[in-house]
Parts: sequence; structure tokens; C-alpha cells
Amino acid sequence: MNALPEFKTLIEEIDYGTPASKAEKQVTLTVDGRPITVPEGTSIMRASMEAGVEIPKLCATDMMDAFGSCRVCLVEIEGRGGTPASCTTPVGEGMVVHTQSDRLSAIRRGVMELYISDHPSAWGGPAGTGASEFDQVAKSVGLSENRYGIDGRNHVAPGNGSLTIDYMVRDESNPYFTYDPAQCIVCSRCVRACEEVQGTFALTIEGRGFESRMAAGMHQPFLESECVSCGACVQACPTDALREKSVLAKGMPEHSVVTTCAYCGVGCSFKAEMRGEELVRMVPWKDGKANRGHSCVKGRFAYGYTTHKDRILNPMIREKISDPWREVSWEEALAYTAKEFRRLQYQYGRGAVGGITSSRCTNEETYLVQKLVRQGFANNNVDTCARVCHSPTGYGLGQTYGTSAGTQDFDSVEDTDVIMVIGANPSAAHPVFASRMKKRIRQGAKLIVLDPRVTETVDSVHAKADYHLPLKPGTNVAVVTALAHVIVTEGLFDEKFIRERCDWSEFEDYASFVAEERHGPEEVEKLSGVPAELIRDAARLYAKGGNGAIYYGLGVTEHSQGSTTVIAIANLAMLTGNIGRRGVGVNPLRGQNNVQGSCDMGSFPHELPGYRHISGDAVRDIYESLWGVKLDNEPGLRIPNMLDAAVEGTFKGLYIQGEDILQSDPDTKHVSAGLAAMECVVVHDLFLNETANYAHVFLPGSTFLEKDGTFTNAERRINRVRKVMAPKNGFADWEVTQKMAQAMGLNWNYAHPSQIMDEIAQTTPSFAYVSYDLLDEKGSVQWPCNEKAPEGTPIMHIGGFVRGKGKFIRTEYVATDEKTGPRFPLLLTTGRILSQYNVGAQTRRTDNVMWHSEDRLEIHPHDAENRGLRDGDWVRLSSRAGETTLRALITERVSPGVVYTTFHHPDTQANVITTDFSDWATNCPEYKVTAVQVSPSNGPSQWQEEYDELSRRSRRIEGHLEAAE
Repeated sequence: MNALPEFKTLIEEIDYGTPASKAEKQVTLTVDGRPITVPEGTSIMRASMEAGVEIPKLCATDMMDAFGSCRVCLVEIEGRGGTPASCTTPVGEGMVVHTQSDRLSAIRRGVMELYISDHPSAWGGPAGTGASEFDQVAKSVGLSENRYGIDGRNHVAPGNGSLTIDYMVRDESNPYFTYDPAQCIVCSRCVRACEEVQGTFALTIEGRGFESRMAAGMHQPFLESECVSCGACVQACPTDALREKSVLAKGMPEHSVVTTCAYCGVGCSFKAEMRGEELVRMVPWKDGKANRGHSCVKGRFAYGYTTHKDRILNPMIREKISDPWREVSWEEALAYTAKEFRRLQYQYGRGAVGGITSSRCTNEETYLVQKLVRQGFANNNVDTCARVCHSPTGYGLGQTYGTSAGTQDFDSVEDTDVIMVIGANPSAAHPVFASRMKKRIRQGAKLIVLDPRVTETVDSVHAKADYHLPLKPGTNVAVVTALAHVIVTEGLFDEKFIRERCDWSEFEDYASFVAEERHGPEEVEKLSGVPAELIRDAARLYAKGGNGAIYYGLGVTEHSQGSTTVIAIANLAMLTGNIGRRGVGVNPLRGQNNVQGSCDMGSFPHELPGYRHISGDAVRDIYESLWGVKLDNEPGLRIPNMLDAAVEGTFKGLYIQGEDILQSDPDTKHVSAGLAAMECVVVHDLFLNETANYAHVFLPGSTFLEKDGTFTNAERRINRVRKVMAPKNGFADWEVTQKMAQAMGLNWNYAHPSQIMDEIAQTTPSFAYVSYDLLDEKGSVQWPCNEKAPEGTPIMHIGGFVRGKGKFIRTEYVATDEKTGPRFPLLLTTGRILSQYNVGAQTRRTDNVMWHSEDRLEIHPHDAENRGLRDGDWVRLSSRAGETTLRALITERVSPGVVYTTFHHPDTQANVITTDFSDWATNCPEYKVTAVQVSPSNGPSQWQEEYDELSRRSRRIEGHLEAAE
């Protein structure tokens, strides 16, 4: 077993004061007698820190550009007069710097004394934690007195000075942090963090002179301002003016562990900072290669669900879904499950049971679930939530490039000149990457967005889209093909790249196809509603604007032509030579923390780990020899097929780990009918979710804080997940799956997840060199990681495609069968909001509900007026599949004829509305196009009332009050 690092103390990261210089030329200087060689353009402060000499600082941090306002970091330079600030002074060849002298010490003490004179600590009052950077600098400069007294004008609480007209009470409005203006020293670090790191520009310094202080928005409480609660300002603040409420309540942390966020596909690295086994706070880790020290409100603060009272901690069983739950031992629950699955297979056949892996669990846990299905159930009836989100990515990129994942790392965006975002809203769904993207846009990169809505990504502060193509939902293929039409007909394609890297005859066929007049912008305008000239201008910018990178999301894949659109995007990148180097590429923005990993681990019914088809004899031989069983060479059932078979009476048992298919999958009535027809549904999760309404066995799950393992993010980065506390349910999820396998007679004896990863590496070529030792050494690696790339592969397809030659494929536009008409004249599309995540099971159990307590229906003022609707009115949303009710939000963010809602709250159940239409190649549901009608409503629909009653009954536990979802 691989040795794991022990973090028994607090991980202290070095703050070099200013960012690193990217210059190639080197400069040598001397700092306090120590020679140091650094890149040209490096600040004296950073060079000194690299030489092991720390210069006191207050306004400087290496997450932001130098500012030079605090006057604490002064130094002396031989041959120069004065005492320049080390943060704003670049190094010079042969420079001799002194950071300590009587003169410098006197200046620093004087500056700090002035700060202290207007600070609560000078009056003996509460100064927050007493462990801030400000406190440490005051100690380091030797400040021992305050000569300025306590009388006079100041910013501290009334009663301690003669004049307190500048005092402001604490702002406690934000649920996660507090702002105490009395402790603000106007260093501007928070303001700069909001601008430079996050890109929201929500903070400012108001007033002049002595009246100066930081303010949110227009002197608003934080909760009412444009602040997105990413935590960058709190992280940057050198005093306790901005401080996490959890720290003020629990005290400073004592030790920390580096782990990976369990929310979206960005895969941010965090330090989980602890007191004993209690989590005090999550702090973004600067060495995290996905987030580079930044975070969003979810990863930074929304971890309260891990200790929420709704968590189920004991296994439960019931014979019928109308019965109350009965708490049992782990042994009884697992024995019952094994007995039921064996009975069902004996009674109905080997294929009568299956499993669904989780995109929220680790790679190792996902690997074990698919192994349980293939080795234990002896079939291939395994699927994952990627079926309903990014399965078209796997198909489309696999066909064109030869690998089923994105081509770049997130750092690549720093070299991008033209960013094209299609069917994604990174500002809401992938906010940490969005911050990096917007920073690049502020530096001069151009932005093209294809989206039916005016999203936050289209209209962001100082990072607005140069071209927004507001296409009609369902016309992605037509619009992307029209972009290719312009590039081909105007001769903007990269012939050299295509001849070297792609099949020229296939390109010629593709070029003749897209050049047809029916694919021209004028014809496509009739289908999509996008003005022809807008399509032409966007195509020219992408083709001629330098490095072009495409980022896309579920607005591409969740269509009946999702796979075709992915192919069209791949064609576009090949057409312009935007593949195989930094700053370019095709990048799917994955939705869940490990949806990439769940695909990598063989969660599809037709593929073994590493995207190798189950029909391949050589691939099956690897697993048959290792597992000691004969594997079925036929693909198993996908999730929709499982539900169909259940309704037909041939599929009877399902093990669901960490997924809520009743809320997340389309056509909720069909899902509920399928689950109700099964005889043994096993839900393995943290909470009694919506799917558990139809479960017969509930196995309590563990959170990301309670397990070891790995997640793989949207850039193929394999990150370590480290256990920071004992599982409250008794076992990590991989242990539960192993115990189930043992109950079914399998000889599994993993002692640690590192051993599971060793098996993955042994059997999967793209993971051949991955081990916990390597991950602990490197921090993370990107697959493929093998003999050809022993330290991983940040950029794919350098010098050539994985499949050999890039493959151009025709992309014929076929209109969806889901069409509007007199009964259903509007088109519904769905998406996410910043503060909530997926089906909301985690974020709804945190204070994030303060920002989004319900799903709302966005509707254009024209459509609202035609229906007599006002903002906030209850409306009935109906489709061919069903109906629900929710409140209207009248906005011009959607076009006339289009409505939009989120799907975070189960009482709305937006998927009651969505239909069973799906992608032609992968069965990915068409969530993004549903013909609907909107009308006034007086209350919940009949279905909502019936569902609410079912949920109430199904959550009864013997001996307990009703359990909450």
C-alpha cells in the first residue's frame, strides 16, 4: 500500500508578495548579503522571499499585482537615495538590497503605530482572531507602544474615544463572513482581489482621507451588493476586517489537509483547515493547478451539508415503498441486498439487475461499482449520470480526435486570443474558470458566445461578449455549420494544418458539404434567428483572431443532435488549426466534480475503463484473467433502457450510488414508473433523496471529507481527495461497495483506495503510471499518464491526433421532433445558477439558499404581457409530458418565445416537463428543448400535490420523526 502524507500541522503557504515574472532573461542581485538570480521584472520583495528573506508587508500578496500603498515593505538600495517600496521596485543586475537597518525599522514602527492608533487593538478591544497578518507584522517590527493616545477621531466603537463619527457597525449580512470597518486599514487588497482575481468589481474604497474605507457596491450590505461570495476578499484581507464567521465562532484552525472540492468539474484544490475533527474553513490552495488559489461560494463556504441534520447515518430497509423505513445493521442491510439481487437474477434472468455509478464519488468508488456489476452481476447493465450530460462529448470527440475528453488544461486560456463559449455559462456553473477567462478578456482577448440567453458570461463587468449569437434552442448544428461555411467559402481555413494533421479527402468532402448554399448564414438565419452578418463576423474573428479556444457545456450536448454538435465543434477547430498547442483547443466544461472520471472508469454499458469497447476480446482478457470471471461481450442497458425494461417487467433490481435520477433525469413520470416497477431499488447516498422515495434499501454514504481517493476534472486532471475526518456513517463509499461485493460472494480485499488505483493503472493504458505516490509528489497529473507521458499530458494532440489523422465528418442539421405549436408555443431551456449545484441536495442544505431559495421561470416581458403575468406571479408550466408550477421572473435575458428555469429544487421538478427525446448516438436527453405553454396559476399542480404526499409518506422512519429530504 502506498504511504500517505500526514498533515498534523497547519499548512502554511509562502506568500511571495507579488506575482512571478514570466521573463526568460535572468537577473542576479544581492539581498542582505545573499545572492539570488530571478527572472527580469521580478520585484525586490519576491526576490528577497525567494532568497529566504521576508520583508514585512500589508498591501502586497502574490495573488495580485503590486500596489505600493502600505509603506511597510520599504528597503534600501546601495547607490540610490530614499527607501523605495520593495513590492513595486523591480530587480536590477548587480543590485545590492538591504531589508534591515535602524532607519528602516524606525519607519516601519512609525507606520504601524499610525495604523494601530485607529485600530480596535489599541483600545484593548476585540481585534478578531489576534492571528491576522496585521497582528504578525505589528509584532515583527517590534511595536510596543501607541504614543497617539485614545482620544480623538477614530473608527472604533463608540465610548472609547472622544469623537467616533466615522464608526460603522459590523456588516453581518453575508451568511459566511463578517465585515468590521473598524479594522479596515484601506490597503485595498480586498478591492483588488475582487477586480483582479474574481473579476466582479463589487468592492470599492469610498470616501477620501480619514473617511476612507472599503464598501460593497453603493455602500450596501454585502448580501445586497453584487458580491458573489467567492471569498477572495476574505482570503486577501490582512486584518480581521473581513473574516469567516466560522473562524470567529470556533477559533483558528490547528491543522490542515489538502483535498479537492466536490462540486463542479473545475476540481479546485483546497486546504481543509481543522480543529480536531471539526472543519473550521476551506481555503483555496495556491498550488492547486486547476484553481490557482481561487474559489467560488460553493467550494469555499457551502460545506455545511456534510454535517447537516438530514444526513442518514444508519442503513435502512423496507419490503414495500409504502412501508416506513426500518433501521438495521450494516450486516443485515448488505445481506438483504445480496439475497434480493440473487433472487431477482434467479427468477428473472441474469440481466434483471444493474447499477448506476456516481459522478460525485471518487474514481476508485466508481471503478468498484462497474466492477461489481460486471464481475458480480455478470452483465454490463451499468450507466452513469454522464449519460444525461456529456455522453455526446465522448462520442463526438472520440470519432473526430480519437479520445473522449477535452484537449487543454485551464492554464491554456492565458494564451488564448479568441474565446468561443457555446451552450455554457461559466460565470454561473464554472465560476473559478470563468474568473480566469474574464481576466484574459480584460487583457484583450475577444469573446464570442452562442447561447439563447443573455447570460452572465455574455454581459459581465469589463468582460462583455464581442459577439453574442442568440440562437433558437435546437439549432446548434445549423449555426456551427454556418460558421464553418463562412470559413470555407472565404478561404479562411488552415490548409497547412489540415494537410499535415487530417485526412485531406475527408476534408474535401466536408468542405463541399458546408459550402452548400443551404448552410450559408442567410439560410441559417431563417432557422436560428441569428442575423447572418453576426454569424459571418463571428466566424471571421474565430478564424483570423489568433489562438482560438472553444469551451462548451450542456447547452451543446443535451440535444437530440448533441453528438452532431460536438462533431461540428471539432470540425471547426481542425478547420482553423486550433488544436495541439497552448491557447487553443476544444474544451467541454464538465458539470459534476467527477463526471469525467466516471466516464474514464468504464461506467458506460458498452465500455470498459479507458473507453475500450466491451466487444474487444483482448480488452476483456485483461479483466477476465484478473477478476477470474467470464465477461459478457454484449453491451448492457443504458439508464433509459433499464427504466423501459422495468416497466415491461424484465428489469427488477438497481444499485444507485450517489445519483438522484428521479430529479435529474428527464420525463420524471417515466422514471418514477420504472422505479416503482422494480422489486429491489438500493439507494446509496447522503440523504433520503427523491429517488429514495422508491427505494427498498438505503445505504448511508460518506462525504468527500470522509474518504480518500481521486477526482478527475474537466481538463483530465487527476486530483487527490484526502480524508480529513472519520466517516459519520462508519464507512467510506468504496468500503460499502466492497462489503456488498463480499456479501455476494466476491473475494474483494482492498485495504485502501490506493490499491484500487493500482488496479486501475495495471489495467488501463491511459492511467498506467498513475499512483498515489506520484499524485502526492506532483500534486496532480492529467491523463494520459503512461510510458509516453510519465508526468501526464496537459495538452492533447500535439503533433498529431490520438486516432492518427483528424477526421472531418459531415454535420447535417436535423430539426428536433420536439416542436412548438398552438398548444405549446414557447421553448423551454434549463440551466444552473451560481449559488446552487445540480439537484441541490448539497447546496440546499447550506446558507446558499439565501441567494436562491426557489426555482423561477424566466420569461420575456412580451410573452408575459400576452399572458397577463406580472413578476413574481405563480404560473403553470405545461408540456406534452406534464406540468408544474413556479413563480415567474420577467426579464429580457431570454428572447421572446423562449423561457428558462433551473432545476435545483425538488418541489418544482422541472423534469416533469422535459420529454423523452434524446441524442441519436448516446441517448443523452434533450433537456434544452421542450415545447411548453405558460399560463397563470393559483397553486401547485395535481402532480406536485400527489408527489409531495408520496415524499412525506416515503420518508417515515420507525421510531423517528419524519426525515427531511
